[in-house]
Parts: sequence; structure tokens; C-alpha cells
Amino acid sequence: MNPILKIAVLPAMILALSSGAHAAGNHAGGHHGGNVIGEPGNAGNVSRTVEVTMHDNYYEPESIHVQPGETIRFKVKNEGALVHEFNIGTADMHEAHQEEMQMMVEHGVLKGDHIDHDMMNMDMGNGHSMKHDDPNSVLMEPGDSREIIWKFTKATDLEFACNVPGHYQAGMYGDIKIDSTVAAKDRVEGESDSESVQ
Repeated sequence: MNPILKIAVLPAMILALSSGAHAAGNHAGGHHGGNVIGEPGNAGNVSRTVEVTMHDNYYEPESIHVQPGETIRFKVKNEGALVHEFNIGTADMHEAHQEEMQMMVEHGVLKGDHIDHDMMNMDMGNGHSMKHDDPNSVLMEPGDSREIIWKFTKATDLEFACNVPGHYQAGMYGDIKIDSTVAAKDRVEGESDSESVQ
């Protein structure tokens, strides 16, 4: 994304997070894609580590290549000034999850540059909460570092994205290209600065 555009969208992102309405809801649908997107990986099967840096409002790298069946350790760091998410899913899953993230804003869980963890754990009724603990996703405050180990089981159109309100629309998403040919080519040419072999 153009750096000037990134600066221009930052106030809009902060404004989106400043909404103070209080609506009912839960946080249970946008992460889940069954085995379409893959499954939580076993640390013993990790073939590569991919380092991902989150900024306001983009990722480095902007796309990731994997092979079908490959297990990847994602080391994610938030170097932005705002709360950001790294979420593996389809475009439809991200769209659904953005509605849930909007509820987190409306309930005061997301505060722009930090997370209200007490509000996140509060029972919202019917056993639902605003917990954000799915294995394909991490939600991080500025300066945080987290890991996801994920196995990509089949070739599917996937994205990694931040679904905090306004961030996806500002361009904070990237493609996960599941292609044995492309991934093999990457290995022949050497790993990028953002990747390392385990």
C-alpha cells in the first residue's frame, strides 16, 4: 500500500474503533472454516517458520507461499500503534468475522491501542463471550509477539487478514498461495528474509 495512503487511513481506523454503541452478540463464527482452511499444526511437524510483522495498516510479507500439507510456524509481531489481528481464513470468513470484531468495539473490548481483557472474558449471555482464542488467529496489542502453528491441508484460496473494523478495508490482508510448484521454486531460490527453515 502507498505509504501516504496508509497515513491517510489511520485516522479513519481510529474513528472506526471509537464507536461507543452497546449491542448484543457473540464471537463464535468468523474464525471457523472447518478443514477447508487447514487445521492446527503439531510443533513436531513444522517445516518452516514465517515471520510476519504487522504495521498500521499492512503486513510484511504481503503474501505467503505454502505447499499443500505443509505445517508452518508463524511468528507474528505487532509493530503498529494499534491493536491488530493475524487471522487465517477465506475472504467469506473474514467478512463474517469483521461483524464480530465490530461487536468487540461496541462492547468496549477493543480500545484502539489496547484490549480490555476483563471485558473480553465477560459472559455476554447464552454462554457467549468476546474471547478471541481460536487457533487460526491472534489478536495483539502494539509490541506483542505471538505464534500460530498451522497445517495447510489442501489448495484453497486463503488470506491472512486483520478484521479489526476498518483495517481489512484499508488493505490489511495478504494472500496465502498454496501451490507445490511455487513453494518448491521459493526453496530453490532460497528463503526470503522473512522466512527461515526449521
